[in-house]
Amino acid sequence: MFKKPLGLLGVFLIVVGIGYFIGAGVAFSKAQGGYGSMEAFAAAQNVELTFNEDGELVDRGTTEGAEAIMSLLKDDWNFPVVEGCGTLVTPAGICADDPVVNNQSEYMYQMATIVYHTLHGEQTVTLTEPQIDAAIESGALDPDGTYNGTVEAYQGEVLEAGVPYTVPIDGRYWTEFSRGDVLDGPARDLAWSGTAHALVAELGVGAATHSALMLALGIAGLLAGLGVVCTVMGVAFLWHTKKTMDRTPDTVPEAFLKDQPTKDPQTV
Repeated sequence: MFKKPLGLLGVFLIVVGIGYFIGAGVAFSKAQGGYGSMEAFAAAQNVELTFNEDGELVDRGTTEGAEAIMSLLKDDWNFPVVEGCGTLVTPAGICADDPVVNNQSEYMYQMATIVYHTLHGEQTVTLTEPQIDAAIESGALDPDGTYNGTVEAYQGEVLEAGVPYTVPIDGRYWTEFSRGDVLDGPARDLAWSGTAHALVAELGVGAATHSALMLALGIAGLLAGLGVVCTVMGVAFLWHTKKTMDRTPDTVPEAFLKDQPTKDPQTV
């Protein structure tokens, strides 16, 4: 049976199928290890979502705050949030029973939380005498210190050293500030600090890592599927070869071995 072409092909397909199964097992194992590592890392940092007694997602004690953050994530960033509980195998969503941030949707929600409060906050800028002198020299302030810059609340006002000036962020990202403005420039550095950028970057890495792990699970599933297909085809080829051999006689009839056909006595 194994000397027949289809029989050999069947054996080859079964071996290939076993290889696919091994590859699927390795991919699945690595993905599961990655999921476990992500959850342990988040738990060690105490990065968790906050829920009220009804299991509703809240921010700073209110569901309205969480809804505003979710709106930023869904509507402004067009991120497809997966809501609902899951496991390490299937992508989990935002769930009160599992507050530890360990999947793509939860990482992105945490990122949106930081960005939302940065966008809707305000910063206090206090200028020094050298800063005011430098601004007058550069033309950012009038010679008498009058401000005519970006922040409307202080336009036409003479700025003084040591006086705190409140600058609203007004939903502006890093690139939307007037860098050369005597008030807006420092407010940008205070709002979008190195810490804010670092947290956003770290959470972005977490979201990207979870996406890669989901891709790894998909690859594991694909390899397992190919393993099933190859194994089934290999078994089918072997079965077909065996069935064909069972119908074929082991010896050739003696009449087929004679050089001349046997003559009918009646025709002689």
